[in-house]
Amino acid sequence: MKIRQIRNATLKIEFAEKIFLVDPWLIGGQKFGRFIDIPGRPFHTPDPVREQIPMPIYDLPCPAEEILRGVDFYIVTHLHPDHVDMTFDGVIGAPLDKNIPLFAQNAEDAAALKNSGFKSVEVLGENFLGKIKLTKTPARHGTIAPLGEACGIIFQAPDEKTLYLAGDTVWFGGVEDSLKKFSPDVVIVNACAAELIGNGRLIMNDEDIECVAKTLPSAKIIVSHMDNVPHATITRHEMRGHLARRGVENYFMPADGATLEF
Repeated sequence: MKIRQIRNATLKIEFAEKIFLVDPWLIGGQKFGRFIDIPGRPFHTPDPVREQIPMPIYDLPCPAEEILRGVDFYIVTHLHPDHVDMTFDGVIGAPLDKNIPLFAQNAEDAAALKNSGFKSVEVLGENFLGKIKLTKTPARHGTIAPLGEACGIIFQAPDEKTLYLAGDTVWFGGVEDSLKKFSPDVVIVNACAAELIGNGRLIMNDEDIECVAKTLPSAKIIVSHMDNVPHATITRHEMRGHLARRGVENYFMPADGATLEF
């Protein structure tokens, strides 16, 4: 498999001769706006200054056309505006080819995506794409009150290593169970420790990554969802130091645009 870190949680995954574009957030750098610009201002950060930082913080590492080239399937793990392009009037995924099949986490998200023009939307559960099997896994998107539903995905195929995309989740029993049940060779974690008032920490931090590493020491961990949202509380630079202090070594934290092969 090949995994290209695009930006934030956006990944281009080549797996068993198919190409998946995961959580395709393709808007230009700082073009979405700020938390204070979102109608109704539903999101508040512990440090209010962060609500004035436009996102995504950085531009894409390459033209969107290059990212979209050759894609066989889209996966949108959940409908948050840092995972797929969304406009304030409700349009989702404007840059995407609406004829390419798309996987969504539940019927509600699938309906919203169909309303935005996607022709083929399938709900994740146990899905078979020729020799590839996708299995939806649970996620907990917040340490206090989860910020809506989210999910992870197991990728399996003959002659491929097993891949676990944990999605927007903190460490909890569902992640531990998925690691123990599927014994993935490669685990992708979203881990900038983003935080909102009322929801707590939304995704993993260094302590959570240590839990992943201790639960499945054989796995190679990819640290994603870094350095592009203003409510993040850990940068790539800081994460390296935190993981070194915890003795976690079996990880990769690719720069935007970099590709890993397993």
